[in-house]
Amino acid sequence: MPDVAGVSLAESARVVTSESSSSPDIVCFGEMLIDFVPDVAGVSLAESPVFIKAPGGAPANVACAVTKLGGSSAFIGKFGDDKFGHMLVDVLKKNGVNTEGVCFDKDARTALAFVTLKKDGEREFMFFRNPSADMMLKESELNMGLIKQAKIFHYGSISLITEPCRSAHMAAMKAAREAGALLSYDPNVRLPLWPSPEACREGIMSIWTCADIIKVSHEEVEFLTQGDAADEKNVLSLWFDGLKLLLVTDGEKGCRYFTKNFKGAVEGFSVNTVDTTGAGDAFVGSFLCVAAKDPAVLYNHQRLREALKNANACGAYSTTIKGAIPALPDSNAVQSLIFRYWLQKYASSLLVSDSFIKATAARPDSSAAPKLTSIVDKKYESAFAKAYF
Repeated sequence: MPDVAGVSLAESARVVTSESSSSPDIVCFGEMLIDFVPDVAGVSLAESPVFIKAPGGAPANVACAVTKLGGSSAFIGKFGDDKFGHMLVDVLKKNGVNTEGVCFDKDARTALAFVTLKKDGEREFMFFRNPSADMMLKESELNMGLIKQAKIFHYGSISLITEPCRSAHMAAMKAAREAGALLSYDPNVRLPLWPSPEACREGIMSIWTCADIIKVSHEEVEFLTQGDAADEKNVLSLWFDGLKLLLVTDGEKGCRYFTKNFKGAVEGFSVNTVDTTGAGDAFVGSFLCVAAKDPAVLYNHQRLREALKNANACGAYSTTIKGAIPALPDSNAVQSLIFRYWLQKYASSLLVSDSFIKATAARPDSSAAPKLTSIVDKKYESAFAKAYF
């Protein structure tokens, strides 16, 4: 049974259990909410005639990204005991996420966010959470058994903004660390939720040196360092002794990575971007899925690059569909994107027709290799095979 000592009806919460009894490899802690996304890009919230309801919230997105790729995950957080809250928990269950760490609050509502999509697919947020149920999670409501069994404990910074959730966050992080889990941190800067930019920066950095793996976006590097993210000196100012991996996502350009022993960049994938919501979470979920199965990926340069190529593909794919969780890819979709991208990239040097590209892109498995070998100019065969196969 989950460890939920201290939970009572008087605290207006009840614990939800899922059907899964196996111990998930990755436990994600934090918020889950409803994103209301305009049905068209490039308009203001006031101008949008229709909003599409989509489940979201970075830690929950990561949990779903993991299971979509065949990994195992759990979500720990609190929801309002309302229609939206129960809908979100159902979404977690339908995506195979363990919900033994979830509880409901009868007095606070589930958080909502209205998201404006710019013409380039980037977003602006308006949040409704004053306070929302996720902010009211108490340390006594934590499923410590779930946390202590995790291989990786993943979290963001939004749960640090107010009490009692901040104390619950700190306690969960401490328990995971003491149990030997890797700590994964994606700050996910959301300035409208913090009292000020300074408070946001200070709050994020208050737990910075606790993490083993940190992922930040290009824009977040600039916010945290107040410098140019393209300047490696600024990025490395975020490094500290004890950190195992620092990841910087650069949109469709791909990502950069920094470890104690090596660093580099992995090329991204150019796609028809519709909505960037959840792209970073898809990236993180993909990488954590690999790290949970193969912790040595943090120390093996080639395996790290391979994992990050797949993570870039996951992030890219997720931008082609509106919403966060609905856009998360499975392994087949990821490999298809990678295959199609490299095939098109080398198309000018391949003796292939457009119909062949379309046909083989739909079947990105090893059976395509003999066909390619017979038609690819020998000059490019090795490069293509190395890039994809």
